[in-house]
Amino acid sequence: MPNWTDLEPGRKLTIVKRAPDGSEAARYPGVVIDVAAPSPWLAAQAQWVRRAVQTGELWFLPGDELHEFFSPHDWFNAFSVFSPEGTLRGWYANVTYPATIDFDADPPILIWHDLYVDVILLPDGNPVVLDEDELDASGLASANPDLHARILATRDELLELARARAFPFHEGRRARLASPSS
Repeated sequence: MPNWTDLEPGRKLTIVKRAPDGSEAARYPGVVIDVAAPSPWLAAQAQWVRRAVQTGELWFLPGDELHEFFSPHDWFNAFSVFSPEGTLRGWYANVTYPATIDFDADPPILIWHDLYVDVILLPDGNPVVLDEDELDASGLASANPDLHARILATRDELLELARARAFPFHEGRRARLASPSS
């Protein structure tokens, strides 16, 4: 059975985002990159191809390059957002279930399941928490208090990492990519 470390830089992936209710929210291509992510993290590069979106003060514009970091153990992921010219726009982190990979698919499918709360960080700013109102409205605090507590603890962990500019809030410039393989 393959594992995350078997995915070499240049390997194509399909990345699937699941909404908090488990439904598929997005599906897009990515490629494994080597940007010094600590084990067991996996880094993938993807292009923003949708319309322009502003989240807080962070913009996602068509042609932006995202370095996306996923873990099979940690309860969050994070995206470094770069302009087409390579300028860092900022970071967007999601509280999630640990990511999974379906190695039976070709290309492998990396699946991440969103859990409401997000943290953004601009290169010169303080971290900002988003979507806590969605978490409150979900009723999760009474329906699943353990998961609710896990989400809040992960939010706090992300805020600490963002303030310290520690992984995954570490990139200051865009890395060079390996050529994609099948």
